[in-house]
Amino acid sequence: MSETQERPKTLSRPIPSPAVSVETKPFWDAAREGRFLIKRCTACGKAHWYPRTYCPFCASGETVWEESPGEGVVYTYSIMRRSPGAAPYAIGYVTLNEGPSVLTNFVDVTPETLKIGMKVKVKFQPTEGGGPPAPVFAPV
Repeated sequence: MSETQERPKTLSRPIPSPAVSVETKPFWDAAREGRFLIKRCTACGKAHWYPRTYCPFCASGETVWEESPGEGVVYTYSIMRRSPGAAPYAIGYVTLNEGPSVLTNFVDVTPETLKIGMKVKVKFQPTEGGGPPAPVFAPV
């Protein structure tokens, strides 16, 4: 790429500070430490996302926090293009290796190179207002 050519812009956007509840506080505390947690039901054995007390598969309240490596593949995505001059951003679903699908933002990739089936890994992005960092996904 010559010095006169502009580099393709990678996807990004500011993320609002998340609402932290008693139920999700362990998740956000781990995010501050750079760890990605999911919930697993000890009754049926299935992992689930979004973290919540009751299993969405069997309705058991026997769920535990589990650290995940945060690796998976892009299931689907949509590129959001804003006004001229503003960088585009992408949201979509990542299917984690543990099974659940996570709604997320994609970063460190250009719109032209983001693909369904692409291997991605979680990273944490600061949020507006000094809240806990939010999980986003980038190519491996």
